[in-house]
Amino acid sequence: METIQPIVYKPIGVIRSPFSTLEGMPIQPSAARGIKGTVVLNEEYVEGLSDLDGFSHAYLLYHFHLSKAFKLRVVPFLDDQQRGLFSTRAPNRPNPIGLSVVRLNRIESNRIDIENVDVLDGTPLLDIKPYVAEMAGVRDYRIGWLTDRREEMQSKRSDRRFREPPE
Repeated sequence: METIQPIVYKPIGVIRSPFSTLEGMPIQPSAARGIKGTVVLNEEYVEGLSDLDGFSHAYLLYHFHLSKAFKLRVVPFLDDQQRGLFSTRAPNRPNPIGLSVVRLNRIESNRIDIENVDVLDGTPLLDIKPYVAEMAGVRDYRIGWLTDRREEMQSKRSDRRFREPPE
């Protein structure tokens, strides 16, 4: 097997939100409707925001900075039994990268006012990409073990289960 060199990312900014602790935080943007936050982009990247104001939504890719370790089987927020890590959106991962789709409300200088934010205040931002449903091209999809938990997705909140290092 070929040896792959480590990859190092540099944050391009920080995500500001009303959530100073994990407890009680929405676990997905669908449960964070109307919750406002701000992306503060490092000044050196401001030129890259040009033309983003024509989009209503964007993906935020970020680093789960409180993630310390991971297990390959976890009990996710929306279940009471263990599931394979890669069938969940649990934050403790081999590469703790998060992804959220947020509404873009206003862009001014290096600040982006966003809505539907489900991210802890101070989370390092790795990238921004415009959300374009037609580019995903997904029409016929399944959501596995989450099928019977659709309604819970809108109201479920975070707890401490992923804050502590795995046993």
